[in-house]
Amino acid sequence: MIPEKHDLHHEFPEYHDRIHELKISDAHFSRMFEEYHDVNREVRRIEEGVENTSDEYLEDLKKKRLLLKDCLYKMIAET
Repeated sequence: MIPEKHDLHHEFPEYHDRIHELKISDAHFSRMFEEYHDVNREVRRIEEGVENTSDEYLEDLKKKRLLLKDCLYKMIAET
């Protein structure tokens, strides 16, 4: 099974420039962006079978990824 892509540029292609701008100009956004992508990479590695873990741990990671994505989206959508 190939995991879905959840990187922010794939999730929100219409905000590509805004995401880039915030990564450069907003340290808080940049930290959250990196944390989101770290969690996303870990989820993908588990889903690809590179790492083994409990289902509970994977579900917790997915919830964390969703929470981070929601927070990042709020920051992205603000104009």
